[in-house]
Formats: sequence, C-alpha cells, structure tokens
Amino acid sequence: MASIGEWHQEREAKLKGPDGWLTLAGLFWLQEGDNSFGSGPDNSLTFPKGKIPGRAGVIKLTGDTVTISINPGVEVLLKGKPVREALVYTSGMDSVPELSHGTLTWFVIKRGNRYGIRLRDLQNDALVHFKGIKRFPVRAEWRVTASLIAHPTPKQIAITNIVGQTSMKDSPGTLIFNLNGQQYQLDALVEAGELFIIFADKTNGIETYGAGRYLYAAIPGPDGTTVLDFNKASNPPCDFVSYATCPLPPRQNFLPIMVEAGEKSYGEYSAIP
Repeated sequence: MASIGEWHQEREAKLKGPDGWLTLAGLFWLQEGDNSFGSGPDNSLTFPKGKIPGRAGVIKLTGDTVTISINPGVEVLLKGKPVREALVYTSGMDSVPELSHGTLTWFVIKRGNRYGIRLRDLQNDALVHFKGIKRFPVRAEWRVTASLIAHPTPKQIAITNIVGQTSMKDSPGTLIFNLNGQQYQLDALVEAGELFIIFADKTNGIETYGAGRYLYAAIPGPDGTTVLDFNKASNPPCDFVSYATCPLPPRQNFLPIMVEAGEKSYGEYSAIP
C-alpha cells in the first residue's frame, strides 16, 4: 500500500501549492454596479487587513461583464504589469485573468447566475498553520472492484453546493460494488478525465467531514469495471477553508455504513453546514 502513502504526500503538496485550496482567503459575491475593494471595513469587498491599502479600487459588474479600476497610488499587477483599468471577466473568455498585490491574488468566478471574486493569499493562515491530514489506517478490504452500469439514456443528476445552489451534472452511470457481502451503488460524475464520486457515510460528522467526502476512479476499460479505493477518500476543500463552493453528495450517494477509510476531518478551518 506504498502507493497510498505517495498519493497522500502528493495530495498535501497540492493543497499547499500556490493554487492549492489552503491559499483561499476570501470569496466575495458581486452586486450589480460598483463594488469597492480594499482592507478598509467600509468597502463592499473587505480584503485582509495589512495586505492591501484601505481603498484599493472598484470592481464593476455590468450584466455578464466585470471590469476593475485601481485607485491612484495603488499598484495592482495584471500579467506582471501595473494596471489602472482592465476587463477581468466576460462570457466566452478563454481564460480569466488574475490580479495581484503583494501576497494576494484574485480573479472572477461564476457560480450559477452569480459572479464573485475568489481571493488567494500566499501567507494565508490556513496555509501557514496547516498541520497535515489525519487518516484511517490503510486496509486492503476498502479497495474494491466496481462495475459502471451506464444509464440507458443520457442522464443528469442534481448536485447542490455548500452555498445552496443546485445545478444539473452529466452522469455516465451508476457504480455497483460489494463490501462485506453487501451490494452498494453510487452515481458517478466525470471530472478531468476521471470518475468523480461525491459520497456520504455514517462516519460523517463523527470522524470525517460532516458534508461527505470525494473519491476519484479511473474511467472503466472495455470490461466496464474500475477500482474504488476508499483509502483515497478525500475531504472537500470546505473542510480546510471557508471560501470554497464545494458540491455536496446527492441523496442517492448516502452509504448506510461507516466507511472507516481515507481522510478524517481536518476540522480547524471547516465550514460544516
């Protein structure tokens, strides 16, 4: 089971990386029109104190377009160069630009019909004080073969995220597998070329994160099977920081057993609903 140890090391390294979840320092939903930002408490978007001037500028939402204006005397970089005004989001953009000031970077995200600013800090408390993720002992019996039963017609399943938004996601099928002589099933999604399973079990809120965990598996081969290794069950980003928009398990993915495998709840920075 050495591969589990390597996977865990890579998992923690990714969390701690510049684009890792531990750098998330803020999530601000934009209102139509002008949204002032800076470290002052009277801003529409209040960035961390001491990391940026009190009044840094204005982020403007107009329909599906977001622009930014920077106040005189404040240096904000876009692609490494100082900027005064810029278009930072519009529908159809190939990539969303990142802006930066000191240790802070921020960019626009869209969730449903809402637009927000996701803020990262390379000296974020969650990163600086990260203490590693506790896990259950690795056990071979939690590594099982599953058959993916494809839906007879294209199917979408409702997925609700931690901020209460529900969207329909394509599902390639249902995974059928056995544990301790009992058969179970989980609806799968596809993410980044892998099966993505959002599941809950009876350890949630006791030893594991209260809102469920995530599991990835390879796309099945010609025989229609894949391996579900619950030793790699991982916590959603929301267990580490309060600024992620984590998808939650659909009702049909609640397992009526205790899955004592994979990551235990981190807890210190969690936002359990």
